[in-house]
Amino acid sequence: MYSLINIGGLAVGMAVAIVIGLWVYDEVSYNRSYSNHDHIASFYRHIIDPSDPKKADSWFGTPQPVAKVLTEKYGHLFKNVAIMWWETDYPLSVGDRNFFKKGEYIDKSVIDLFSLQMIRGNIESMNDPNAIIISRSTAESIFGDKDPIGQVVRISASRDATVTGVYEDIAPNAMFGDIQFFGNFEGLKNSVPQLKANETNWGNNACRIIVQTVDNVSIEQASAAIADLYIKDTPEGVAEYSKKYQMRVWLNPMKNWYLFSEFKNGYPATGRITFVWLFGIVGAFVLLLACINFMNLSTARSEKRAREVGVRKAIGSMRSQLVSQFLSESFLIVALAFAVALLIVSLAFPAFNQLADKKIALPFANSYFWISSLVFIIITAFFAGLYPAFYLSSFQPVKVLKGTFRVGKFASLPRKVLVVIQVGVSVILIIGTIIVYQQIQFTQQRPVGYDRQNLIRIAIHDMEFDKIKLVMRDQLLSSGVATDVTFSSSPLTAIWDNWSGFNWRGKDPDSDPNFTVTWIDEAYGKTVQWKILKGRDFSLTHSTDVNGVIINKAAADFLGLENPVGEVISNGDAGREIIGVVEDLIVGSPYEAVSPGFYWLDKNLTNNSLGQMIVRLDPGKGTAESLSAVEAIHKKLVTSSPFEYSFVDEEYGNKFNAEQRIGNLASVFAALAIFISCLGLFGLSSFIAEQKTKEIGVRKVIGASLLNIWMLLSKEFVVLVSIALLMAMPIAYYYLNQWLLTFHYHTALNGWIFTAAGGAVLLITLLTVSFHGIRAATANPVKSLRSE
Repeated sequence: MYSLINIGGLAVGMAVAIVIGLWVYDEVSYNRSYSNHDHIASFYRHIIDPSDPKKADSWFGTPQPVAKVLTEKYGHLFKNVAIMWWETDYPLSVGDRNFFKKGEYIDKSVIDLFSLQMIRGNIESMNDPNAIIISRSTAESIFGDKDPIGQVVRISASRDATVTGVYEDIAPNAMFGDIQFFGNFEGLKNSVPQLKANETNWGNNACRIIVQTVDNVSIEQASAAIADLYIKDTPEGVAEYSKKYQMRVWLNPMKNWYLFSEFKNGYPATGRITFVWLFGIVGAFVLLLACINFMNLSTARSEKRAREVGVRKAIGSMRSQLVSQFLSESFLIVALAFAVALLIVSLAFPAFNQLADKKIALPFANSYFWISSLVFIIITAFFAGLYPAFYLSSFQPVKVLKGTFRVGKFASLPRKVLVVIQVGVSVILIIGTIIVYQQIQFTQQRPVGYDRQNLIRIAIHDMEFDKIKLVMRDQLLSSGVATDVTFSSSPLTAIWDNWSGFNWRGKDPDSDPNFTVTWIDEAYGKTVQWKILKGRDFSLTHSTDVNGVIINKAAADFLGLENPVGEVISNGDAGREIIGVVEDLIVGSPYEAVSPGFYWLDKNLTNNSLGQMIVRLDPGKGTAESLSAVEAIHKKLVTSSPFEYSFVDEEYGNKFNAEQRIGNLASVFAALAIFISCLGLFGLSSFIAEQKTKEIGVRKVIGASLLNIWMLLSKEFVVLVSIALLMAMPIAYYYLNQWLLTFHYHTALNGWIFTAAGGAVLLITLLTVSFHGIRAATANPVKSLRSE
């Protein structure tokens, strides 16, 4: 049984460590599939608010003229300067077949920049402004066995592009790994007058720039060289503004994009790296628990091997030889446990990948994996077997062979310390899991400011759809499938536009804050069912509403106006009059404060700025029936793209996916940690019950009850668990409180969580040790005392 517990516990612990190790490797190797990753960076602008120097921020939105300055004046620093448009799903048409594919319009240097592996075509395949290159999987899904080179694809029902290359799919653990085609930005610009007009506009920050430094220039060196670009190399007005706001240009290395995606004072501070460290520590601790079991059971059974040690020492064995023997035994057990762990991992990976949203597999063909595995086995065997080896080899042969050897009063002290550590780690994991779930639940219950039930969003991706969207709205309403239909410039669950340069009465002249801006129509408020706090909603009966603005509560508080209705907000124009204040709508992160925002009417409903159709389905009809009716109307009117929709409540729910995954993973690892701890306690309680067999027999003969015997065997574990709880809870409180403070909107650490976790651990411990306690208490004392 002891061997089974040892091997089983080690196997589970090692399996957890392997899974977490591969997950951590997948995280830290994000973007490393690009051979140039050490030289790739994103262009950022850092500004400081002169009215409050503590307020600093950075923006990656960049005007088009920056790319020309970087190329012409700083070309000696950069191998590639790639201007980009925003990635999105584009409707592609090939003949009479329509598809949605995620695409990115980017500079022609993309093949060299991202070191794309070209299956068809070459590094010059993007030179033509009307060229696109597609991924291997996209080529197969659209063209099958047919040669895609030279095929014409119509994009967004507005422009034709020619396939000039096919590249191998980008690794899934890489930025742009989900991009299915790259188009030439020059071609997009030539077909969109607004983009062409912004070629020299320093005030439009709608693009993004990625650079690749030359081989002998680091990102840090290039960043320092271009820091004053906005002061030295821009028109006079832009330069004056940049001086006022201490604008500095800096380059954000590709290695930071994923792991350090959260900013503080305008620079990368944290992000996924927090979870990498967290789970790395969890994996180490779970493996530690398994090693503790091995140590405890090895030292607890010391008397069983004392005579063997005595005989070996008596015939001349050196202590170093005995240490080597015990370490060798440890190595064999760990190696066997590792083999079992690989089997467990192989069976568990499909479920784990689904839980963690990953595509990880055991890299059996990778030699580094086997070298790492050997090192892992040696370290684990050394750590698990070192203390037992030195402890067992320290026995004195004279005492052992005379039969006078006793393990001593304090021999069990190290085991008790290890049990306390084991239980303490389990308690921290349990409390952490509860807090993660409570934080998610707390935020999910936060009022969102609108009714997201029965709302669907249909993105207007192409010009054909844009031209008939009002007809589709009318048919949806007249058919009865929808009660309300509206249009907006961004989804209900995202912020797509941030503007600055606003003025209002009482504004600090030294400040230039950003506000979210959403273009809408008059039916928006009625459709989403927002709550008017002051003033009124937009109305078709008020022709002056085209020059009005509705602000959210966060904006009203920020403006500092006692009664904002009737006040004027200007942005280099005649201004817009505030006609209403609405309750804050949570469109960004549900964990953060709502940004001050403005809503105003699009003066021309056929303008493509209203690219989102939001439909409130009739709640009196079945969802499937309603969606079929919407699809039928769409197919009748739109022939250039397939019908695609999303539920607004699902889009909002997706905002919790990352934390939900972390919570699920934490709960699994916490359960495994408790399982390993219970294995160890089960083995120890069995050994202690075996040690006290005769004592229990004597006590039963003189009248001890079942409860007395049970308490005799359980009280030591209860004391150890209590000590572990007292030590672990303050640690858990401190670190979890620090984690919660990273969220603007967060739950509180309630005492019941700690009480429940402590009670659960104590109950599990008692159930684990009670099996042997009750069995020993109910055993016939005649059998245990027969040899006395």
